[in-house]
Amino acid sequence: MNDLVIANGRVIDPANGVDAVADVAIAGGRIARVGKRLGKARETIDAGGCIVCPGLIDLHVHCREPGHEEEETIDTAAAAAVAGGFTTICAMPNTHPPMDDETAVNYVLQRAVEAGLARVLPVGCITQERAGKELAEMGLMLAAGAVAFSDDGDGVASTAVMQRALQYAGMLDVPILQHCQDPDLAGGHLNSGAIAVRLGLSGIAGSGEQIMLRRDLELVAHVGARYHVQHVSTAESVELIRQAKARDLPVTAEATPHHLLLTDAACMSYDPNYKMNPPLRSAADVEAIRAAVADGTIDCLATDHAPHAAEEKELEFSLAPFGIISLDCALGLYVKALIKTGLCDWPTLIARMTAAPADVIRSPLGTLSAGAAADVTVIDPAKRWTVRVAKFASRSRNCPYDGWRLTGRAVATIVAGDVKYRI
Repeated sequence: MNDLVIANGRVIDPANGVDAVADVAIAGGRIARVGKRLGKARETIDAGGCIVCPGLIDLHVHCREPGHEEEETIDTAAAAAVAGGFTTICAMPNTHPPMDDETAVNYVLQRAVEAGLARVLPVGCITQERAGKELAEMGLMLAAGAVAFSDDGDGVASTAVMQRALQYAGMLDVPILQHCQDPDLAGGHLNSGAIAVRLGLSGIAGSGEQIMLRRDLELVAHVGARYHVQHVSTAESVELIRQAKARDLPVTAEATPHHLLLTDAACMSYDPNYKMNPPLRSAADVEAIRAAVADGTIDCLATDHAPHAAEEKELEFSLAPFGIISLDCALGLYVKALIKTGLCDWPTLIARMTAAPADVIRSPLGTLSAGAAADVTVIDPAKRWTVRVAKFASRSRNCPYDGWRLTGRAVATIVAGDVKYRI
């Protein structure tokens, strides 16, 4: 007998090219079968009118633990994930201390088991203490369970260090996830341009992103390692990635909800919830990023969920830290940016949130194939709802979407066959 059958839903499984009304049977924490008349089950979820897809995957989440548990913990990040329909999140390493050895990787994995909600996959540091000077013990971290490497929050500035990192990652067949920002062109507070001038604040030029990206792509062409561009924010970066893919370089990329929906004009309010890194850019950049997600130049959607305590984020704009949260509401934001605009259909959107991120980290997740882990998200594509940040599962509240009316929401999140969230 099956443990669970999700019946009558529109099953969308991009990894297998499936888009049909069917049932999904789960037994022993695994997908037993997708089809019709799948037999009895201890529990049945009627998914009529809903989409049933592989569990959503977010490659870019800041869990803040260890070091800043007042902002977020692995437990609360995992709770926010399942509330948003995500069954797997990748934990960034800019913790305190940084996740730069196997002990730190093991800590994250153990805490995720204790939380018992979403899967939390550690991303180890590229360099020791994220200082950009000496490589971290990538091999040991990979053996402990790390799925990728990043110094997120800082790009690796040294060309020599980055080349060695790519060479080592290539030998290990593991991706480098790069925050592209030349440090000599950082130091501002929002996008460099007319808005920054009007507000009297120093800007962050898009050229800083493009300079590091262009350098790295040349290194990738020489070394051949897998390379993933985090939170793409400019039209020029999109074009560099498009050219790299035309050269068949092993390059992937991600876009965030805020870079798909917001421009630097939002900063006119001086609300620090619109302060992020890379910053909100122009309307032309937003248009280019949306188009790149639609045509596959940008492979993945990722939140860059970055919690901060209220006493930090409520400082004046120039003093507040970068970052916002969106795990709880990301799916509806993607629908608004990509489906409501007619740029993507549901199979394309789900591919960017399941099969594509799974492929970046070479994970067997992101599919409803028989025998795969039973990570499943049930989405009501017509559900209208209002974002209420005060009700988020996340520990922090630094989110600019409070009060937004969205359409499309996860109504059930299943991890390893167990229902972890249900509306």
